[in-house]
Amino acid sequence: MTGYFIQAFIYLCAAVIAVPLAKRFGLGSVLGYLIAGVVIGPVVGLVGDETATLQHFAEFGVVMMLFLVGLELEPRMLWSMRNRLLGLGGLQVGLTSAAITLVGMLFGVDWRIALTVGMILALSSTAIVLQTLNEKGLTRTEGGRGAFAVLLFQDIVVIPMLALIPLLEIPELAAAASSLAEQAADSHGHIDLVSGLPNWVYALVVLGAIATVVLGGFYLSRPLFRFVAQSRLREVFTATALMLVIGIAALMSLVGLSPALGAFLAGVVLANSEFRHELETNIEPFKGLLLGLFFITVGAGIDFQVLAQDWMLVTAIVIAVILVKAVIVYGLAMTFGIGSSDRWLVTLGLAQAGEFGFVLLSYSLQNHVIPADIAQLLGLVVAISMFLTPALFIFFDKFLVPRFAAAGERRPPDVVDKKGRVLIAGIGRFGQIVNRLLVANGIETVVLDHDAGQVDNMRKLDIRSFFGDATRPDLLETAGIEAVDLFVIAIDDRDRAVDLVHYIKQRHPRLAVLARAFDQVHYYRLRQAGADFIIKETYHAALDLGCEALTRLGFHPFRAEQLKHTFVATENEMVEDLYQNWLASEETGMRPGFRELFMQQEAAIRAAMQADRSDRHSVGERGWNPPPRNYLDEITDSVDTAD
Repeated sequence: MTGYFIQAFIYLCAAVIAVPLAKRFGLGSVLGYLIAGVVIGPVVGLVGDETATLQHFAEFGVVMMLFLVGLELEPRMLWSMRNRLLGLGGLQVGLTSAAITLVGMLFGVDWRIALTVGMILALSSTAIVLQTLNEKGLTRTEGGRGAFAVLLFQDIVVIPMLALIPLLEIPELAAAASSLAEQAADSHGHIDLVSGLPNWVYALVVLGAIATVVLGGFYLSRPLFRFVAQSRLREVFTATALMLVIGIAALMSLVGLSPALGAFLAGVVLANSEFRHELETNIEPFKGLLLGLFFITVGAGIDFQVLAQDWMLVTAIVIAVILVKAVIVYGLAMTFGIGSSDRWLVTLGLAQAGEFGFVLLSYSLQNHVIPADIAQLLGLVVAISMFLTPALFIFFDKFLVPRFAAAGERRPPDVVDKKGRVLIAGIGRFGQIVNRLLVANGIETVVLDHDAGQVDNMRKLDIRSFFGDATRPDLLETAGIEAVDLFVIAIDDRDRAVDLVHYIKQRHPRLAVLARAFDQVHYYRLRQAGADFIIKETYHAALDLGCEALTRLGFHPFRAEQLKHTFVATENEMVEDLYQNWLASEETGMRPGFRELFMQQEAAIRAAMQADRSDRHSVGERGWNPPPRNYLDEITDSVDTAD
């Protein structure tokens, strides 16, 4: 037992250290797990033969991941994305698989092995790419949406791939491993209910298992979850969710199908269930932990002796895979009308292999489709290409974005050919509301935004805006900053917003600057830079929601509105003290006394909320109702009648 504890501590310690460091350096959690496995395995040698056994257990994390993927696939979302999902995503997977298969066959590789390798390398890293796009704020760009469509299709197509791979079994590999397979089956208590059945009976059994999953998901899962939810015990609901996934996986295994296929089907069936979000919440921690363990075991199992012996071959394959995928994705992005910079974003984001490659690789080994030596080589290729993904994004940020941004701002349609009283930087969800309010009141505005796609979308709605970086002094001069009365800053980049306020106050001190702040620290930074008016974007919305909550909890609307204004007034009384405390520290923005000041503010707010207001308002205030419509007119009419 002590040995198990020590091994578990080693794996968890490696993950706790490596993953946060990897995320801090922009490498992503998947690479962090792989690095942790490499360190405790081939590098240090802290783990050994138990890695293969753990990997079989950790593969259940893949089953859970596909269950969650199925839960996300609502029919309406899929239908809205059908063009790029099936077109861009389908062609990418199909063409890449075909190209790699042909190359393999040209080098004399068996077509079944070549096809399997093509499917493995056609997939990209969903975890790394989506996380990187989110961190860089690129998920809503045209390139980000295109990459998401391809990655979503890849996640879906894994299911038919898992179903196809067993059909590609190579008899020679199966015969060579038959004795070992029998021993492994005995040692693991493997149960097979379908071996020896006639084909037509086996087909009926498979259809019956799939029908059980689908119909059970529709008609049995909801009553079960309602019954469990009535207990109000979270751990019981978690146990039910695990029971569902494990039961489906066991059913699929008993009839000789992939457990991941059954879990995926169950997820799709439950995608519109009212318990969907609760299922996601309960399954996610187990999925994350088991997937992390799976990737650690993959890293620990990499044989670097293969890399040392055949480093030229491995390097050549990695470069060839990245180039082939990049050429195919770039051509498809051009065909589907994705712009130049976004086209490169999609291309470089999808050029690597992905984490599902390890899943298919392990599955191919189990089904005797790929020899062990080729599997070792492919494991290195997939891992190294994933390691190179951050470098591809850095190349995009440092070399391609500046070039295309400069070229894009010289486009004739984006020449600022109008003047206005107000200059607005940013036409996102915040800036467009400000712009619409001003324009509706006859005030001429000039709007700048660095997102060409957003500018084009606004023009389709007849909202005039110009593509350009509002932080560039020359563009501001062209936009007529010398003649405007107000400058509104609504850009999404916090640092650039602060720099822009500082620049305007240095070069155009007479110009009033109104800025949007994301949070309290950003508010302080904007104020320090010299902004004349700052509003926290969620502040008033949160106050209105809180006021509505008080009303629904039984407070009179007048009282709830008064409490909201009391909250604001009391909080504003200590704004200056908190700001001065923040100014005193340039490193963290918070001195030791900040917490005490904040607690004093909270105490003052609570005291103000509960204060006796009998000296200022009547006793019957709780029963106050606003006068009816036309109240004054009715009084006037009654007075006239009396006269």
